[in-house]
Amino acid sequence: MTDGNVDGTGETSLEGSDDSRIDALLSGVRFGKFVSVGAVGAVADNAMLALLGLGFGVPELVAKAIGIETAILVMFAVNEHWTFADEGEPGSRAFLHRLGKSHLVRSGGSLIQFGIYWYLTQRLDVTVVVFETDLWFLLASPLAIGVAMFVNYVFESLFTWQVHET
Repeated sequence: MTDGNVDGTGETSLEGSDDSRIDALLSGVRFGKFVSVGAVGAVADNAMLALLGLGFGVPELVAKAIGIETAILVMFAVNEHWTFADEGEPGSRAFLHRLGKSHLVRSGGSLIQFGIYWYLTQRLDVTVVVFETDLWFLLASPLAIGVAMFVNYVFESLFTWQVHET
């Protein structure tokens, strides 16, 4: 049994159908917000990477992992209050559930990002020296982030905030 809604044109739309998922994902405004939030997350990630790597000598893969987690928390907070502000159930329990889901969903994108970053920094022999310091580890990060962003957008939209069910 389907839950069809008749709109003003007499057409029936199925809530949760493939078409509603695609329409929800193709929201230009939501995607623009998500990319903007992703930029904030990328800044948080790279700031942590630079601070830990350059400032404290933390190994780059450890610093990158900490940067990714920092970005996840920052982006979740901004997405919760801006990108998806009208989505999801209210209350602390629902908030914590979304935070847990977000971490679970982003784990795929995080693994993709970390894997690409690892490959770029550990397997490729690239150096970019500025003021006698190799900064390739900082330049490789946005490349890895960009690929993972698309994975995260699809899964966050469909699973964390379930935009196709509104």
